[in-house]
Amino acid sequence: MTSLSVQLYTLRELLVEDLPGTLDRLAGLGLAQVEPFRLTDFAAQLGPALAASGLTAPTAHQHVVGTGAEEEIFAAAAALGVGTVFDPRIDRERFESADGVAAVADDLNAAAAVAARHGVRVGYHNHAQELEIVLYPTEGMRRDGTTALELLASHLDDAVVLEVDTYWAAVGGQDPVELLKRLGDRVTAVHVKDGPATPDPLDQVPVGQGDLPVREILAAAPHALRVVELDDTRGDRFQAVADSVAWLRAEELA
Repeated sequence: MTSLSVQLYTLRELLVEDLPGTLDRLAGLGLAQVEPFRLTDFAAQLGPALAASGLTAPTAHQHVVGTGAEEEIFAAAAALGVGTVFDPRIDRERFESADGVAAVADDLNAAAAVAARHGVRVGYHNHAQELEIVLYPTEGMRRDGTTALELLASHLDDAVVLEVDTYWAAVGGQDPVELLKRLGDRVTAVHVKDGPATPDPLDQVPVGQGDLPVREILAAAPHALRVVELDDTRGDRFQAVADSVAWLRAEELA
């Protein structure tokens, strides 16, 4: 069965209050993996807390492009056992032209070369913006246009991977199932979310309680790490994580 993880941004307030205790609660759900965010901010506390809880962090989020801190970021990742660092967002305006997208790819490819020296991979995580933006035909692009994310993928070195946030892909107007099929093995992780696919994060609900075709989405990326996340919700976010994990297991999806 494909591994299951949780993006810790979901529980950001609890982490500030009690990082070790929150990780222990996640371990108590039977989870073995988590996905930290703002890796370098939490690195000193995170290592001991992960070890104490028995959790690992195979992936993490950290802004990389444009920081000038690549060596520090990837050294911290390697020390924590993080295998892939996903840059969680790059400014929208950089995706608004084909040349801009190619320049983003150049930056990610350059970061990947630094990461490799630390035994770490680099990836990119989308929001709605990279799917809302459709760039129209130039050589090698589809006649009906290509999303900025897919154009980015076409310029990336093989060393750079993708984490597709399936909810924001839907908000961006794309069918996440078809998108995952088109991106193929470039996708090594997916954010599993549910809800009505509106821009308001408060509309997100536990996985299995919303409108997204979660089973079909996961079938389209069968080998990708499955990372539960809620940017927000109207209820208790830890309970939403617990309900999501329980549903995925009941449906034999994790």
